[in-house]
Amino acid sequence: MPVPAQQRQVLLATSLSYALIMLDTSVVNVALQSMALGLDVTVSGLQWVISAYTLAFASALLTGGALGDRWGARKLYLVGLLLFTCASLACGVAASPGMLIAARVAQGLGAALLVPCSLKLIHQACPGPQQRARAIGLWASCGGIAMAAGPLIGGALTQWLGWRSIFFVNLPLGICGVVLAWRLLADPQAPQNVRFDWPGQLAASVALAALIGVLIEGQAPGWTSPLILSGAAIALVAGLAFVWIEARSPHAMLPLALFRQPIFAGSTLVSALSALVFYGLFFVTSLDFQQIRGYSPLHAGLAFVPLTAMVALASLLSHRVVRACGTRWPMCAAFVLYAMGALGLMQGGSLPNLLSMIAIGLASGFISPAATAPAMEAVAPQAAGVAAATLNTARQTGAALGVAIFGSLATALPSFTTGLSAALWAAAGLSLFAALVWGKVMARAAQPRRRPR
Repeated sequence: MPVPAQQRQVLLATSLSYALIMLDTSVVNVALQSMALGLDVTVSGLQWVISAYTLAFASALLTGGALGDRWGARKLYLVGLLLFTCASLACGVAASPGMLIAARVAQGLGAALLVPCSLKLIHQACPGPQQRARAIGLWASCGGIAMAAGPLIGGALTQWLGWRSIFFVNLPLGICGVVLAWRLLADPQAPQNVRFDWPGQLAASVALAALIGVLIEGQAPGWTSPLILSGAAIALVAGLAFVWIEARSPHAMLPLALFRQPIFAGSTLVSALSALVFYGLFFVTSLDFQQIRGYSPLHAGLAFVPLTAMVALASLLSHRVVRACGTRWPMCAAFVLYAMGALGLMQGGSLPNLLSMIAIGLASGFISPAATAPAMEAVAPQAAGVAAATLNTARQTGAALGVAIFGSLATALPSFTTGLSAALWAAAGLSLFAALVWGKVMARAAQPRRRPR
């Protein structure tokens, strides 16, 4: 196959599969009420439906990249896409909340294999820096368009064909992606000496799962019940064990030395906080629209279009703003926009909702690429792969925590309206905290270093 044709084939296959992944991040929220009625799922069950996916995605993302390095990006990409597609079928036929949550975990694992390997395939097919930048830009744009269209597609499918259709729609797209990827050239000989940090992987997975479980399930038995206190203790011990393992392992999945760079550490923290606020707000406002305001799935999907459309638009414009103004003040302004959007949702009414959705979408779309660039510049070139995976893991972890925390706040208080207000205040507070952190980090980075005498 001629090189340009091979490049087009790789780009088509990877862009289609990434669009599938991003579609799944936004299509499910507008079907939550229908799932709750169809499977008799509680709010905590709905939290698990969302968080199970992001939890599995976050837990396995770093290992997915390492597996691709060892066994070949094409092979692992195919395995991930097949797993995601089969798991989508399992989601669509799930007969109980437990089956649906288990299938969502499998979807997340498939995505964790697929995403890093798709970037590696692009890297292999496009050796030139400019070629590669254009290819990754198109790849990311396809994901942004899919995410923007997700609520509308999900709302229409749910209203006309039922909630199961939002998973069945993945099947033809996934099969097309598999066929396209199968026709790609075989992987070049992959190195066989890549070592895996299985103890670190286990400790990280246990810590995240226990923490999310405590946050979601804490209200029912009581926050001081033996079950919840035991879960909190497991999360703490596993988290400390993960840090201890990573500090001593010669093959650490997360080299802690990266965090000695203040800009990288700050970028990772604010990226996680941005995802926490965005996906937490996405979850609770979806419940508000459908359970409290009585929106149909299609109406709810239309209400979210300004948010997701602004995410896609701001992602495309982010680099121009950064080039003109730098990252310090625009990032701080974006987090203030988050806070204004969260507080604006308290006002009610069509216009405040619209303006709030626009503000939240612009903030989220701008922050993700704007936080990535300085982080990648702060690390050595040979650490770029693990640094990028760390940022993506931080975002997925933040997303899982956002759904768990905001969902629990929304249901812990006597009424959903009071709980929603608490979640919105929390979103505003976390956003302002992130703005303060970023401002301090960048101010410190701008200070000239004193030379030793």
